[in-house]
Amino acid sequence: MSVLRGSAGGFTFSPLVPELLVGDLAASLRFWCGLCDFVIAYERPEEGFAYLDRDHCQVMLEDLRVPGRHWITGSMERPFGRGINLQIAVDDAAALDARIAAAGWPIYLPLEEKAYRTGHGGLVVRQFAVQDPDGYLLRFSERVSGP
Repeated sequence: MSVLRGSAGGFTFSPLVPELLVGDLAASLRFWCGLCDFVIAYERPEEGFAYLDRDHCQVMLEDLRVPGRHWITGSMERPFGRGINLQIAVDDAAALDARIAAAGWPIYLPLEEKAYRTGHGGLVVRQFAVQDPDGYLLRFSERVSGP
């Protein structure tokens, strides 16, 4: 598992970073870092917390099993991420899709090329979606053409 510490390598905080509550931080880190190429920017193991980065796409993970302050607004039932998918920009969606599938992880949305209308005309992306161990839906998207 790759670890990026502090400001080494020009680390910059993103202006919007989701914080996801997870059932088992170690299992989540195996998925997010081991399969999806995120690195740990920093962590607070005593709080069950890790801040992850993948080419400036950032997410915070917090283990529900560790006592502390959890911002829970409703019942926590799996899949935790109902109603949200996190689009993550990547350079090679096909290679990442193949790697995750080869590891035996189920693919939610098979690799596809999809055209979307945007405010600047349109774009075409190559994308696939996979659920993390807690059911959060991650959509890895590679821009093929467009602005």
